[in-house]
Amino acid sequence: MQYFEDFAVGQKFASARRRHVEAAEIKGFAAAYDPQPFHLDEAAAQGSVFGGLAASGWHTAALTMSLVVGSDFRPAGGILGFGGELTWLKPVRPGDELRVESEILELRPSRSRPDQGLVAVRVTTLNQHGEAVQTFTPTLLVNRRPL
Repeated sequence: MQYFEDFAVGQKFASARRRHVEAAEIKGFAAAYDPQPFHLDEAAAQGSVFGGLAASGWHTAALTMSLVVGSDFRPAGGILGFGGELTWLKPVRPGDELRVESEILELRPSRSRPDQGLVAVRVTTLNQHGEAVQTFTPTLLVNRRPL
């Protein structure tokens, strides 16, 4: 567990494992949460902008969160964010192997909560080719080291 004082701008963290994505998982998530043809059916997806089956961006975001929680980035108090910018750069396909890299962008002590600080971080989700498929830049509320 890392307290606010343990972080430094430019510090990087990586997921300890990779996450293999299967077609059935893409379709299952889509059926429950984003039932669009390019997430559900290979033939329909061929004629789409994706040119083939692609995971929902929301599925990619959920996979990313799972990888971040399992990474060496462990802020005290958990990963509790105050929004941020989410960008999908490339589709996630069946057979992709995802991993995440997180980088500390900014640190600010909280004015209203002296026992916490704000940590801006960029989380980049990469595929097996090292291509960024998603970026997320949240600001997190992190506990300060107890006195």
